[in-house]
Amino acid sequence: MTRAQANLLLLLAGAIWGAGFIAQSTAMESLGPMWFIGLRFALATLVALPVALWENRRATQPVRRSDLAGFVAIGLALFAGAGSQQIGLLTTSVTNSGFLTGLYVVFTPILTVFFLRRRPHWVIWPAACMATAGIFLLSGGSLAALTVGDMLTIVCAVFWSIQMILVGVYAVRSGRPGTLSLVQFAVCAVFGCMFGAIFEPISLTAIQGALAEILYAGLFSSGFAFILQNVAQRYTTAPQAAIFLSSEALFAALFGVLLLGERIGPAGYVGCAVIFAAMLAVELVPGLFSGRRKLAAEA
Repeated sequence: MTRAQANLLLLLAGAIWGAGFIAQSTAMESLGPMWFIGLRFALATLVALPVALWENRRATQPVRRSDLAGFVAIGLALFAGAGSQQIGLLTTSVTNSGFLTGLYVVFTPILTVFFLRRRPHWVIWPAACMATAGIFLLSGGSLAALTVGDMLTIVCAVFWSIQMILVGVYAVRSGRPGTLSLVQFAVCAVFGCMFGAIFEPISLTAIQGALAEILYAGLFSSGFAFILQNVAQRYTTAPQAAIFLSSEALFAALFGVLLLGERIGPAGYVGCAVIFAAMLAVELVPGLFSGRRKLAAEA
């Protein structure tokens, strides 16, 4: 798979997550955040199971224990990110949540340098700033006073960044994106249902009330989209992945217009263009400059 193909898969994942943001918001009208996380990832685990079994049959050697430990760590980071975002939605607006979640675009290259001592291509830094500015404009160009929910959403963005970085490491090292997906989904399902059973009421009526959201989030937002991310990140870097996954905000606004009758103001359209420009820069600039260096060397 080429880097361009991997980035297209990440773009598709961003589109699926963008539509899923609506499901995440409406599900809590019937169901608590932990139960929603537990049930959606339990369904995602079933989606990943046949992929992992097929992958295991084709493998020439078993998964190393160190890689399994890494998969569990990815699951814990994913659960922490999903949990803080979902709880944050109880006390913050969808607009604020969409923008603050998108801060992972900035956190990811910073944490990559800090933890992995890897310097991303220079274009990542302006592209990350562009994507953040675009998300801000797309959210309306303003933020209400920060609440506890906003703070939790910023924490969520940090954990999303950690999850992306770990996926970039272990998806490449293990070569087992299906098994990685299965383990991380199972970790989220176990912890979500466990905390839900301790802290939140549950009933068949509540599950039925959020069934459509659980099905979409479990089958597509969790199962399909995260598997796409795990596959694609074998062929691109975590900072680049963060830029393309930031299209989640763009698609969330688009589906808000199509499905909920919401409107995008002039600033929002500028934001869409800025996010798109950031993605183009990440995809085209590295190849452009490497091509120039090659021509200069040949001359």
